[in-house]
Order: sequence, then structure tokens, then C-alpha cells
Amino acid sequence: MSNTTENFFETKVMGHPAGLFVLFFTEMWERFSYYGMRAILVIFLTGVLTGDNPGWGWSTEAALSLLGTYALFVYLTPLVGGWLADKKIGYRRAVVIGALLMTLGHAAMAVETPTFLYIGIAFLIVGNGFFKPNMTSIISKMYEGHDDKKDGAYNIFYMGVNAGAFLGIMMCGWVGEKVGWSYGFGLAGIFMLLGMLQFYFAQPLFGKIGDKPLPIESHQTVEVVKEIVEGQTSDDPKLNKFLPIDIILIVIFAVSALIFIFNDPLSNIGNIQALNFTIAGMEDSLFFSLVAAIAFIILLIIRIPRYVTIERDRMIAFAIFCLFTIFFWAAFEQAAGSLPIYTRDFTNRLLEGGAATTFKVVDLIVTIVPLGIITYVLLSLFRKTFNRIGLSNIILGFSFLIVWAIVIYKLYIEFQSTETEVPVTWFGILNSLFIIMFAPLFTKWWDSKYNPPASVKYFLGLFLLGIGFAFLAFGARNVPAGAESASLSMAWLVLAYLFHTLGELCLSPMGLSYLSKLIPARMIAFMFGVYYLAIAIGNKLAHYVGGDIEKITAENGLSGFFLIFTLIPIGMGLVSLALHPLLKRLMHGVK
Repeated sequence: MSNTTENFFETKVMGHPAGLFVLFFTEMWERFSYYGMRAILVIFLTGVLTGDNPGWGWSTEAALSLLGTYALFVYLTPLVGGWLADKKIGYRRAVVIGALLMTLGHAAMAVETPTFLYIGIAFLIVGNGFFKPNMTSIISKMYEGHDDKKDGAYNIFYMGVNAGAFLGIMMCGWVGEKVGWSYGFGLAGIFMLLGMLQFYFAQPLFGKIGDKPLPIESHQTVEVVKEIVEGQTSDDPKLNKFLPIDIILIVIFAVSALIFIFNDPLSNIGNIQALNFTIAGMEDSLFFSLVAAIAFIILLIIRIPRYVTIERDRMIAFAIFCLFTIFFWAAFEQAAGSLPIYTRDFTNRLLEGGAATTFKVVDLIVTIVPLGIITYVLLSLFRKTFNRIGLSNIILGFSFLIVWAIVIYKLYIEFQSTETEVPVTWFGILNSLFIIMFAPLFTKWWDSKYNPPASVKYFLGLFLLGIGFAFLAFGARNVPAGAESASLSMAWLVLAYLFHTLGELCLSPMGLSYLSKLIPARMIAFMFGVYYLAIAIGNKLAHYVGGDIEKITAENGLSGFFLIFTLIPIGMGLVSLALHPLLKRLMHGVK
């Protein structure tokens, strides 16, 4: 155990190093900016061209095509950014670079022109690649020799993630919808900048942790998941070298995937037909996505059997879990695409009298209580660290003054009106709120003797997700095909978000956990990439299908659209349950 790490534990806040809470707030502002921007992007792009706060009038297909490509790259660029941090520039510098690039990205989007929108999206993608993987790497370094504290540290850190998502959606959403879209995008950038400055001026607290690496340091991707692969060794029997056929399939996959990724938004947004053909009834984008999928599946089929028996079987099990992961995120991420459109066009959000008052009180409670708790954490950090990182604390304190000012102004405006129109983006906070409420219960469940096997967890995740969409399908059962608006109850949305969150808590944390248990240490990096690729594909697929909401509802009704996301996840969940004996055998004792 290094002296640096020991010294790090001398200054504690709530039983953990003060530096953990610097990371907590840095991550919170990054998630604030990410979810705040995402909450208003589709509503802004597809909004009407006239009115007090006009949008751009894009088609749903075009808006979700852009969002899907953005979301896909958000999960792929960290693999490159993590490697650069580990090999070249260090974790802390990577975080600062990433935060600065994302600040520039949000600022560009606030200009509200197509050119600056695309520039902004590009900056956000690259900045995310630098930022996202290296925060967890710093925590991993920080807790070397203190493994008993890691679980608690990551729980605190991920509370910061959810706190940021909650505040970002609430504040950027309200400001974007009620004041102006530019202000919403700009607000995301302001807090990203403040988060970067707060982290930068807290450097003295970290010592040498996260500095530029020495040449002998290992690959970052392994470092990211180091804490979950303890007990594994790298003394594996033999390496499975890449054969020419493997490389050919990788090239086919990469080229086809890139063509699909770029051609899809280009054709939908700018009507730029870089490729324009139809094969067997499939348009160009769909064709290349299918080619990429087939090439990757063949790669797994011919490569995995070349491993020794136990490794082979466990990798097959993990590959099956990755398949379920794709279907889960393809449905779950409708929350960023088709669900806001459903909320805007088909939900009765206008409240009067007692209903309006009740909502205002509920909104006040769910706003003030979490913010009050986070502010308490802030004051605890101040008491312990102000003498060492005073400027960082001042910047952090200033950012919270802005938050409280906007929140008080928001509540004042809302309480002045006799009727209330619930913002479209307000429903997005329910996911973070339900996670904060239910995550401790699920943690206790997983730690108890009733902890279910992997196949059951994936079944529960997919089944609960499908039930959430079933509420939406049932609520929309009387909306005629082709309808462009309706006044459905908000209760269906609340129930949907509740069950989606319960499903997420069952399935989402499982990926990295089973990666650590099933995959030999020498292949962690490769399979980590496969897992992130599965999430990326799920995100792109979500918005590729969601972009057809108008076409599908015209033919099958709104209920028919949501039935797709009801039946497929439930069906895949039942497949997971049916595969339990096979998966148990393939996992060779891993639970």
C-alpha cells in the first residue's frame, strides 16, 4: 500500500476520503449536463417552428437518428479515451480535457444553428470519451489497499450520477421549455464548466493519484475493471491468436457499422444519399447494419470455440447476456426518444385546482429534499477541505448558489399560476428518483441468501421493462391509428417509469459483475469492449426503431407501437428463464 494512498485517507468526509466527494460533485455536474441536454434535444428538434419558444420542426425520424448516433458513440469513445489516459496523459488530465471539450460542446449547441449543433455533438462525443472512463479509474487508484471500502465508495459515487441526472433533467428541462432552448443548452454548459474548474483546483487533494502514467503502467481498460477481477490470474493456458479470417470479419464489421452509423443520420437529416439502394426490400442503412451484425456473430461463432472448454462455455454465457443487454437498452432508451414525444403529444399535462396544487407540492418536495441532502454533503466537504482547496470549494459553492436561485425562481413561478402544465421533461426525473428510492432495497436483496441466479435477474429486468410499456399500450388502447394527439392520463407514464426503473435495477448492474466473474483476466479488455458495444448497439437500435413511431402508429395505432416494446422484452425475458439450465451449465459454478 502506497504512502500516497494512506495520506489520502487522512482527510475524511462521512468516513471516506474527501477526494471521493470532489469526484462525486465533478461526476454530478457532468451527468447534469449530459442528461439535461438529452432531456430537451428531441423536444427542441421536433418542436413546431412558430410560437414563443419555437423548435426546428424536424421529423421524429431525423431527430432520433441523430440522438441514436450520438448515444452509440457515447459508449464507444471511452474505450479510446481510457487507453489514452492510461498510456499517455493520465486520468486527471483526461478528465479536465473531457470536461472542457464538453463545455465547448454545450456552448456550441446554445447557438441554435445546424452547423453549431453538429459541432457541439462532436465535442460532446469526444469529451465524453476522455471523461467517462477515467473518473472510475481515479477511484480505483484511490482505494488501492482499502478494498473493504470500495463498495461504499462506488455507492456514493453513483449517487452523484443519479443526483446529477435528477437535477439536470429538472433544471435544463424546465429552463429549456419555459424560458428558451438556448438557455437550457447553455445551462448544461455552465455547470459542466463549473464542474471542470472545481475539479481542476482540487488537484492538491489527489497527490500523485491519476498523474501522467509511467511507461510500465498497464492498459486502462483493465484498470477500470481491476476492482472487479480480483482473484483472477493471467496464467491462462494459451492465447487465442487472431487468424486472418478473424481480422477479415472485424474489418467487415467495422466498415459496415461505420457506413450505417454515418449514413443513417445523413440520409434522415440532410437528405444526403451517400448510398442509395435497396436489397431484398432493405434500404441501405438497414442492409449495412445487418451485414455488421452477421459479421460480428460469425466472428464470435468461429472464435469462441477455439478457447479451452471452461473459458469457451463462460464466454458463450456472457455473449448470451450481451444479447439480452442489446434488447433491454433498445427498449429502455425510448425514454430519451419516443417517450418525450408521447408525453408532449398524447398526454394530458394540464392541471387545475386541487390537482395543480397537489402537483406543485409534490414537485416542491421531490426538488427540495434531494437538493437539501446534496447541499449537506457539500457543507461537510467544505468543513474538511476549505483550507487545502479553498478556490475549488468557492467555485462549488457558487454553483450551488446558482442551483438554489434557479430552483427557488422555478418554484415561485409555478406557485403563482392557477393552472399548471407539467413540463414534458419533468417525467424524466422519475427514473433517477426511483433509483434513489429503490436501489438500497435491491442491494440488500442481492446480498441476501435469496439472491437469484443470472438468468432470473435478466428475466426480471426484461419482464419488468415490458410491463412498463404494457401500461402505456393499455393506456393508449382507444387512440385511433393515425392520431397525432390525445389527452391520456399521466398515471400511465409514472407507472411506466417505475417499472422501467425496477427492471433497470435488476439487469443494468449485472453486465460488469458477470464480466468479472466469467471472463479470464487476459481477455477482460476485449470483452469489456464487447459489452460496451452491446450497449451502444442497443442505444442506436432504440432510436432507429423509435424514429418510426409516426409510421407505426399510422398503421397500427399508438398502442401497437408500445406493444412492440412490451412483447419483445417479455419474450426475451422468458427466453432467459428457459435458458437457465444451459446458462447454469455454461457458467461452471459461477453465481
